[in-house]
Amino acid sequence: MLKGSGRKNFSFSLTDVVSISDFGRADIEAVLEKAAAMERMPREKKLKLLRGRAVASLFFEPSTRTRLSFETAIQNLGASVIGFADANVSSVKKGETLSDTIRVVSGYADIIIMRHYIEGAARLASEVSNKPIINAGDGANQHPTQTLLDLYTIKKAFGRIDGLTIGLLGDLKYGRTVHSLAQALSLFDNIKLAFIAPDELAMPQHIKERIAHKVSFEEHAELSSVLSELDVLYVTRIQKERFADPAEYERLKDRYVVDRKALQGAKETLKVMHPLPRVNELSYDVDSTKHALYFEQARNGVPVREALLVLLKDVRKW
Repeated sequence: MLKGSGRKNFSFSLTDVVSISDFGRADIEAVLEKAAAMERMPREKKLKLLRGRAVASLFFEPSTRTRLSFETAIQNLGASVIGFADANVSSVKKGETLSDTIRVVSGYADIIIMRHYIEGAARLASEVSNKPIINAGDGANQHPTQTLLDLYTIKKAFGRIDGLTIGLLGDLKYGRTVHSLAQALSLFDNIKLAFIAPDELAMPQHIKERIAHKVSFEEHAELSSVLSELDVLYVTRIQKERFADPAEYERLKDRYVVDRKALQGAKETLKVMHPLPRVNELSYDVDSTKHALYFEQARNGVPVREALLVLLKDVRKW
């Protein structure tokens, strides 16, 4: 059991992992507990959990950490991986619709993991598939498995999630990781959020409205105005691929640079997280500090994704 969790045997009720808004706190806690169990489990025992199963990995959009950590998790559980990392080598290039692709792949695999560049693609896939769907990111919308590994990382670092003050910095407009994380954190107690972004990249109004009655949040233009209060600083890159106007990207791309100097005045216990990849918004000189948590964060993707695969198997009984 994770330190500080205080309870065991949380129930997981979902049949697909499409949006973090589908999760209740009990579902999240079930994933965190299962992930901790997967980290403790001997490799030879894990290899039996999905032996003989096939998992489809469909990445219509580029990915490194998400795809490789999922494929590592699949192999650690004894299953085989089918699919593609480039939609140009699939029948999509011939004009096949997403619905048809999912229906066909549902006949080959026991579960489907999908990343897509169109918002809502994962929800559509879940509606046409007779097998579980895991959303590995859909456009600028949701990235629920990233959120779950983020929460797992925070809980491992602090022994709890309740009562923390967490700053989200950078591209809050297009950043699907922070959209999902803000919603998930609103399920916990006494959370304070700081949204740190220029007006052009502010957290979308619909996200703020969704969490407003559940969690306290403030908006800031500068990190320095809130740094000393933070337990966690979650840094995101300005995503060039999400901008319709290249000139707007060029104007905003260097808006924030988190380096050792920028962290002066932070709590000794501050942890810096980043979903990666980074460009220049997070300096390499932070890597060797006690604040850096982002490489452990990336490693935590494996046990969390192992946990999801096993939990979905148990719920769906496939």
